[in-house]
Amino acid sequence: MLSHVHRRARQDAGFTLIELLVVILIIGILAAIAIPSFLNQRSKANDAGAKSAAITAAKAFEACSTDAGGSYSSCTLPSLRAIEPTLNNSTMSVSSGAKTYEVVVTADRDSNAATFTLSRAANGCTSRTCDTGSADKGGCSAQSGTW
Repeated sequence: MLSHVHRRARQDAGFTLIELLVVILIIGILAAIAIPSFLNQRSKANDAGAKSAAITAAKAFEACSTDAGGSYSSCTLPSLRAIEPTLNNSTMSVSSGAKTYEVVVTADRDSNAATFTLSRAANGCTSRTCDTGSADKGGCSAQSGTW
Protein backbone atom coordinates (compact mmCIF):
# COMPACT_ATOMS: atom_id res chain seq x y z
CA MET A 1 0.00 0.00 0.00
CA LEU A 2 2.80 2.39 0.92
CA SER A 3 4.61 1.62 -2.32
CA HIS A 4 1.48 2.58 -4.26
CA VAL A 5 1.44 6.01 -2.54
CA HIS A 6 5.16 6.55 -3.30
CA ARG A 7 4.65 5.58 -6.95
CA ARG A 8 1.67 7.95 -7.29
CA ALA A 9 3.62 10.84 -5.66
CA ARG A 10 6.52 10.43 -8.13
CA GLN A 11 4.31 10.77 -11.19
CA ASP A 12 4.24 14.14 -12.93
CA ALA A 13 0.46 14.34 -12.97
CA GLY A 14 -1.15 17.78 -12.84
CA PHE A 15 -3.99 19.78 -14.32
CA THR A 16 -4.55 19.64 -18.05
CA LEU A 17 -4.66 22.77 -20.16
CA ILE A 18 -8.43 22.37 -20.67
CA GLU A 19 -9.04 22.20 -16.93
CA LEU A 20 -7.01 25.35 -16.35
CA LEU A 21 -8.82 27.20 -19.14
CA VAL A 22 -12.21 26.23 -17.72
CA VAL A 23 -11.24 27.56 -14.28
CA ILE A 24 -9.96 30.83 -15.78
CA LEU A 25 -13.18 31.18 -17.79
CA ILE A 26 -15.32 30.67 -14.67
CA ILE A 27 -13.29 33.25 -12.75
CA GLY A 28 -13.67 35.70 -15.66
CA ILE A 29 -17.45 35.26 -15.72
CA LEU A 30 -17.72 35.78 -11.96
CA ALA A 31 -15.56 38.93 -12.19
CA ALA A 32 -17.71 40.30 -15.04
CA ILE A 33 -20.78 39.89 -12.85
CA ALA A 34 -19.28 41.23 -9.61
CA ILE A 35 -17.23 44.26 -10.72
CA PRO A 36 -20.14 46.41 -12.02
CA SER A 37 -22.03 45.67 -8.81
CA PHE A 38 -19.11 46.89 -6.70
CA LEU A 39 -18.68 50.05 -8.80
CA ASN A 40 -22.34 50.91 -8.26
CA GLN A 41 -21.84 50.68 -4.50
CA ARG A 42 -19.30 53.50 -4.62
CA SER A 43 -21.84 55.78 -6.28
CA LYS A 44 -24.41 54.92 -3.62
CA ALA A 45 -21.89 55.68 -0.89
CA ASN A 46 -21.13 59.10 -2.42
CA ASP A 47 -24.87 59.88 -2.57
CA ALA A 48 -25.38 58.82 1.05
CA GLY A 49 -22.46 61.02 2.08
CA ALA A 50 -23.98 64.00 0.27
CA LYS A 51 -27.34 63.50 1.98
CA SER A 52 -25.61 63.27 5.33
CA ALA A 53 -23.65 66.45 4.63
CA ALA A 54 -26.88 68.31 3.73
CA ILE A 55 -28.53 67.24 6.99
CA THR A 56 -25.42 68.14 8.98
CA ALA A 57 -25.28 71.55 7.32
CA ALA A 58 -28.94 72.13 8.24
CA LYS A 59 -28.14 71.35 11.87
CA ALA A 60 -25.18 73.72 11.69
CA PHE A 61 -27.54 76.41 10.30
CA GLU A 62 -29.78 75.92 13.32
CA ALA A 63 -26.81 76.24 15.70
CA CYS A 64 -25.58 79.33 13.86
CA SER A 65 -29.02 80.98 14.01
CA THR A 66 -29.20 80.30 17.73
CA ASP A 67 -25.93 82.19 18.16
CA ALA A 68 -27.24 85.01 15.92
CA GLY A 69 -30.53 85.57 17.72
CA GLY A 70 -32.70 83.46 15.40
CA SER A 71 -31.55 84.88 12.05
CA TYR A 72 -29.89 82.79 9.36
CA SER A 73 -28.58 85.77 7.39
CA SER A 74 -25.17 85.83 9.10
CA CYS A 75 -24.62 82.08 8.53
CA THR A 76 -22.14 81.56 5.71
CA LEU A 77 -20.34 78.46 4.51
CA PRO A 78 -17.18 79.31 6.47
CA SER A 79 -19.19 79.87 9.65
CA LEU A 80 -21.02 76.57 9.16
CA ARG A 81 -17.70 74.78 8.62
CA ALA A 82 -16.38 76.38 11.81
CA ILE A 83 -19.37 74.96 13.70
CA GLU A 84 -19.15 71.54 12.03
CA PRO A 85 -15.67 70.68 10.67
CA THR A 86 -16.92 67.54 8.88
CA LEU A 87 -18.45 69.84 6.27
CA ASN A 88 -14.94 70.68 5.04
CA ASN A 89 -14.93 67.45 3.03
CA SER A 90 -18.14 68.24 1.14
CA THR A 91 -18.76 70.01 -2.14
CA MET A 92 -21.59 72.36 -1.22
CA SER A 93 -23.04 75.80 -1.53
CA VAL A 94 -25.32 77.61 0.90
CA SER A 95 -27.59 80.63 0.77
CA SER A 96 -29.58 82.18 3.56
CA GLY A 97 -31.97 84.93 4.46
CA ALA A 98 -33.35 86.10 7.79
CA LYS A 99 -35.75 83.15 8.12
CA THR A 100 -34.70 80.85 5.26
CA TYR A 101 -31.73 78.83 4.13
CA GLU A 102 -30.78 76.45 1.37
CA VAL A 103 -28.00 73.86 1.26
CA VAL A 104 -26.96 72.30 -2.05
CA VAL A 105 -24.55 69.35 -1.88
CA THR A 106 -23.03 67.56 -4.86
CA ALA A 107 -22.43 63.85 -4.29
CA ASP A 108 -19.11 63.78 -6.15
CA ARG A 109 -16.85 66.16 -8.02
CA ASP A 110 -18.03 64.47 -11.22
CA SER A 111 -20.26 66.52 -13.52
CA ASN A 112 -22.86 63.70 -13.66
CA ALA A 113 -23.10 63.40 -9.88
CA ALA A 114 -26.38 63.74 -8.04
CA THR A 115 -27.19 67.05 -6.36
CA PHE A 116 -29.14 67.09 -3.09
CA THR A 117 -30.86 70.24 -1.82
CA LEU A 118 -32.29 70.88 1.64
CA SER A 119 -34.30 74.10 2.02
CA ARG A 120 -36.03 75.76 4.94
CA ALA A 121 -38.92 78.08 4.17
CA ALA A 122 -39.90 81.12 6.23
CA ASN A 123 -42.79 79.16 7.77
CA GLY A 124 -40.34 76.59 9.19
CA CYS A 125 -41.10 73.80 6.73
CA THR A 126 -38.16 72.00 5.17
CA SER A 127 -38.04 70.37 1.77
CA ARG A 128 -35.59 67.92 0.28
CA THR A 129 -35.14 67.87 -3.45
CA CYS A 130 -32.59 66.19 -5.66
CA ASP A 131 -31.39 66.07 -9.23
CA THR A 132 -29.80 62.95 -10.67
CA GLY A 133 -30.43 63.58 -14.34
CA SER A 134 -32.66 60.96 -15.94
CA ALA A 135 -31.80 57.94 -13.77
CA ASP A 136 -33.00 56.90 -10.33
CA LYS A 137 -29.99 56.60 -8.07
CA GLY A 138 -28.87 57.26 -4.54
CA GLY A 139 -32.38 57.19 -3.09
CA CYS A 140 -33.48 60.03 -5.38
CA SER A 141 -36.38 59.33 -7.67
CA ALA A 142 -35.98 61.00 -11.06
CA GLN A 143 -39.78 61.27 -11.28
CA SER A 144 -40.51 62.93 -7.95
CA GLY A 145 -37.16 64.66 -7.42
CA THR A 146 -37.23 64.15 -3.65
CA TRP A 147 -35.15 62.22 -1.14
